[in-house]
Amino acid sequence: MQLTPIDHFYLTKEEPNKSCLLALRDIILAQDPDVTAEWKYNMPFFYYKGKMFCYLWVHTKKQWPFLGMVEGKHLHHPDLTFEDRARIKIMIFNPEEDLPVDTIRFILNEAIDLYRSGLIKLPKRKQ
Repeated sequence: MQLTPIDHFYLTKEEPNKSCLLALRDIILAQDPDVTAEWKYNMPFFYYKGKMFCYLWVHTKKQWPFLGMVEGKHLHHPDLTFEDRARIKIMIFNPEEDLPVDTIRFILNEAIDLYRSGLIKLPKRKQ
């Protein structure tokens, strides 16, 4: 069976990063039925109703997984940081520790609310 690029991303990571990233993926996908996984910019992205929502990556310096929130500039949570980004905020995870699942779900829900409220415009549905 041929691996998709998105499968390859997860399966080629070393432990404990691999398990951490897979758990993050599952948390994101379970957040809302309108969240879908896509392969964009050579990384796993997640879309909400066709609009880029968040992504997973490994921090260059720390080599720890992180969750990038596309509309992070609208999110105000102490666990999110801009680092050197103007729009995206990230949440970095120590893969040796338990994930703060409730905090992740809270942040994801706050982000989805940006789309639900209309603050972030969703693409027009094809008729």
